[in-house]
Amino acid sequence: MVIAIPIGTIHAFLLVLARVSGFLAFLPVPGLRSATDAVRVVLALSITFALFPVWPVLPATVPAISELASQAFCELGLGLAAGITVSLLLEGFQLAAQIAGLQAGYGYASTVDPSSEADSGVLQVVASLATSIFFFTTGLDHQFIRVLSSSFEKFPAGSWPPAPPGLEASVIGLGAAMLSTGLRLALPIVALLLLIDLAIALVSRVQQQLQLLSLAFPGKMAAALALLAVLAPVVPKILASEANRTLALLWKASGY
Repeated sequence: MVIAIPIGTIHAFLLVLARVSGFLAFLPVPGLRSATDAVRVVLALSITFALFPVWPVLPATVPAISELASQAFCELGLGLAAGITVSLLLEGFQLAAQIAGLQAGYGYASTVDPSSEADSGVLQVVASLATSIFFFTTGLDHQFIRVLSSSFEKFPAGSWPPAPPGLEASVIGLGAAMLSTGLRLALPIVALLLLIDLAIALVSRVQQQLQLLSLAFPGKMAAALALLAVLAPVVPKILASEANRTLALLWKASGY
């Protein structure tokens, strides 16, 4: 038995696969980048086939190579833009952990980050894993997949403009929001550690016989952990607030 697949269906499949692959390229899923190529290919194909109801109906004609390449690059660009916005959403929390860990002394202990496969600080790896867990437990993955699916309804595969008006400024705004989130989360810890340093300096000035430098290192680490425990319940709320801003940008880029 011979199964004949129309050329238009194959054309639509390739364009949808390009958009999905671009989205998965920057998706901060722990272990996805370190997974084998077969696992990532299967994941991209699974999402592509799951989006079959929104595949565009294309004419049963063989497209030119230049036309197919141009459409594929546009689809890949849309997927990459969506993936980068999700990465910017979670990078702010890793930036805060990196700043706080450097000031508290956790920068001396490093391990391999499963998301980036880079040598990172302990707090940065914990922040990466925690935000990834929040990303899935709060259902943000479902919302981003929904945005990806809706983008095919407004902009069918092969029709998305390379540079929608206002998209560049919105992405730059997300980058600024990432820095703002990281600094707002890290500044309370940095301020507390600065007060500890000032207190130790004053006490050492009054009583020079006391060797407080040996106690400063573990004291700052314990104080940073205590303040992180206090700030932990606030992190999901901040993540949800920043996710709403990111989703609004993605809906705008999708034409809604």
